Amino acid sequence: MPNPLLRPRAVALAAASLLTLSAQAQSPTPSQALPRGDTVVAPVQRIVIKGQTLQGTAQTYSSTVLDPQQIRDQAIVQPEELLRLVPGVVVRALSLGGVVNTVTIRGFSSGAHGGDLGMVVDGVPLNEAMSHADGYADLNVVVPLEIERFQVFRGPVSALYGNFNRGGVIAIETRHGGEYATFDASAGSFGTVDVQGVFGAKLGPGRFNGALQAYKTDGYRPGFDYSRGTLATRYSLDLGRATQVSLSLRGHRGDWDSAGNVTRAQFESSNPYGRDPRVVADGGLKRYTSGRIDVNRALSDSIKLLTFLYGNQQDYTRFFTRPIDATAWSQREETYDRDVAGGGFSLNGRSAALGPNVNWVAGVELYRESTYFINFEGTVARQRVNVPIYDRTYKLDSLGTFGEAEIVFSPLLRASLGLRWDRFTGGCSRNGTENGTGPDGCERLNTAQRATPKFGLRSTVRPGLDLRASVAEGFALPPGAVKYSPGGANVAPTVFRQFELGVNGSMGRLLKADLAVYRIDSRNEVRTVAVGQFENFGQTRRDGVEASLTLMPVTHLEVGLVGAFMEAKVKQNTNPALVGLLVTGVPKESGTLSIAWRPPEGLSASVEVRKAGSFAVLANNTAFHGGYTTVDAGLQYSGAWSAGQRYRAYLKLENATDRLYATSTGITSGQQTYNVAPPRGVRLGLQADF
Repeated sequence: MPNPLLRPRAVALAAASLLTLSAQAQSPTPSQALPRGDTVVAPVQRIVIKGQTLQGTAQTYSSTVLDPQQIRDQAIVQPEELLRLVPGVVVRALSLGGVVNTVTIRGFSSGAHGGDLGMVVDGVPLNEAMSHADGYADLNVVVPLEIERFQVFRGPVSALYGNFNRGGVIAIETRHGGEYATFDASAGSFGTVDVQGVFGAKLGPGRFNGALQAYKTDGYRPGFDYSRGTLATRYSLDLGRATQVSLSLRGHRGDWDSAGNVTRAQFESSNPYGRDPRVVADGGLKRYTSGRIDVNRALSDSIKLLTFLYGNQQDYTRFFTRPIDATAWSQREETYDRDVAGGGFSLNGRSAALGPNVNWVAGVELYRESTYFINFEGTVARQRVNVPIYDRTYKLDSLGTFGEAEIVFSPLLRASLGLRWDRFTGGCSRNGTENGTGPDGCERLNTAQRATPKFGLRSTVRPGLDLRASVAEGFALPPGAVKYSPGGANVAPTVFRQFELGVNGSMGRLLKADLAVYRIDSRNEVRTVAVGQFENFGQTRRDGVEASLTLMPVTHLEVGLVGAFMEAKVKQNTNPALVGLLVTGVPKESGTLSIAWRPPEGLSASVEVRKAGSFAVLANNTAFHGGYTTVDAGLQYSGAWSAGQRYRAYLKLENATDRLYATSTGITSGQQTYNVAPPRGVRLGLQADF
């Protein structure tokens, strides 16, 4: 397996980009001052990512936006924990160390661990085209404290993002500019220690931003431990009034040992947190480096050109043991080495020349991704004893063009129009002898392309009351190696069409509420006709209601509620017995109720109740998971070292009722296994500004 430390391609690409693009850029714009606890000495300049003028809260579709103070108040160790604040989103934790958990959103059950949810950081996608799973994405490469804006688009509503956005997109913007120094350090149960720090300052002629995280845990099960570290830096430089350049570097490493899944018998026994004796030396390693250069230029007072180049190199190896028949278990190694290079540009503009105010963005993006994929079955304590099942290199090139406009005729009528076109090419090659070429294709990629339109309306019928309606399409490429199989040459992408109605209201600081109703219909799903032969056949319907409510009945007391009801059913399938049945892994209801007493000084307290309803485990709906409810609580004490320099000590009690539960379960080779969640734990921490 190649060593990423010997191949710093991301850094080389970024350095080359700086030399070739330093004449193009965009005028800097002031950054918003960070809320409580993050000191900004003076207005700062910042690099702008594509389409930010279109990403406000008054949109024609549903999205959830979290600011730095909301993120900081959560005192989290993983960005994924913020999803509990998003209506209709459920994280089904696998509890396997550095293996990404599964996210359910809008009736799609394979986000993050699969391809149902897009993830981007500063406009660059994290989703992996052909590694652990189509669309696998890992937010652990982001330091929670460095996030300036955490936005979740619900559904395939934004033209700025293409593949993997069918259930929605998590769009993260990290800190740009500013003068600050903040850290968050905590320690707690199971030998868990987390240290985060972020720093921003003027440095020479430019501005520097840095973020660091070191995390480790000994785990709540035998043979389970996880450590990871992340370092991110950015240097921004103004080259005259109209031009700005920024160089960003990021590195991440994670190592873990895993206790694996447990059988139903063990889960229901007196030792549910033990390790099955058939699980030996499970775990993995991930190493990730990336570099990005942004060079932006103001072409006029109303038009800006944003340009970027990007490089990423990643190694990922995972060992996991699972049932392969009614009695036997086997360990498998999956190794993926990825190299990604991409670039693009966009024009961003504002105009009122034709009467209504128009904000718009149009651009082009190109990504080239190469994945070396080797897979061994029957490894013994991480030792290879057989020839590989797979030994291949997959290549996927994607070209995307996009345009989106927001047209403000009046407060009563605001419209959004968007169109995206994506095209994919590539190929697959076998690197050596592999055991079982089987039906999996490994030739040239069957070229796929798709245009996806978006349209929405929003109306402020009176101050504090907005109505919205939208229709948007998304798509999914044929799964896995079907893309590279001759038998899949005539298979088209699966298309998803979402219809949504929503209402948003507020009464000053007293009340803020949002309600959305949606339907997502799919068509052109892919089925297997015969060995190596595939066709488009299958439909699914996803319906849901999502709500969020924030109530402040008295000063400093905040009550928050996010909740959802969703149902995903099969409409068409080659097996008529499945028609009308529920899609697996989609909880019928979910929600988070939080109550917090949070004065700016002194003692504060909070409690949070989370619920995930039952969901189908098998496609024939003969097995269900009953769902779970958990309670977390916390105490905090806030104060100030000096003017503008604040601190907060906190105590978090997680799973306060010490409930035994599993967020995820499945049936493999006839055996039901559980991903057992952590028991009660305590974490004590300190946040501070300097």
